[in-house]
Amino acid sequence: MKSAHYRSFLLRLWQDGDTHIWRFSLEDPHTGERRGLANLDAVIAFLKEAMEQANQNETTDHSSA
Repeated sequence: MKSAHYRSFLLRLWQDGDTHIWRFSLEDPHTGERRGLANLDAVIAFLKEAMEQANQNETTDHSSA
C-alpha cells in the first residue's frame, strides 16, 4: 500500500497596524522555517509551488527506484 505524502503549515494572519492590510505567515512545524507573505495571492502561490515541488520529488523518487 502506498503511503500518503503530506506537508503541514501553521498559517497566521493579522491586520497590519492602522492600514488594516492583511498579512500572512506560513510556518513549517517540522523545520521551524517561517515565511512572511504580503497577501493571499502570495500564500496560494507558495502553496502551489510546494505541491509542485513535492510532485517533482515523488516523480524523481519513483524513476530512480
